[in-house]
Amino acid sequence: MRFKVLHALQQQPDMNQRQLAELLGVSLGKTNYLLRALVEKGLLKARNFRNSQNKLAYAYLLTPSGLAQKAELTRGYLERKTAEFEALKGEIERLQADLLEQA
Repeated sequence: MRFKVLHALQQQPDMNQRQLAELLGVSLGKTNYLLRALVEKGLLKARNFRNSQNKLAYAYLLTPSGLAQKAELTRGYLERKTAEFEALKGEIERLQADLLEQA
């Protein structure tokens, strides 16, 4: 979930909490909780733009720590998926060999 939040806000920092909640498929309350936790951990910075011309309430910006965390989460995800892919590829090869032996 943390990766999805960081990724979404890196792509669209002016996304509001309601939009983020819809994207994540979670409640607005849970989204608020996640954002507060990420701000407290120093991974996000919330900027208030209430006085700006475009009337955005907040923009969420990834901090350098947030960018590093996102990169680490991405690296871990890719390692897990690569291992799963290799395991599936091996299983497919074994099944194909079994089919050829039976034919």
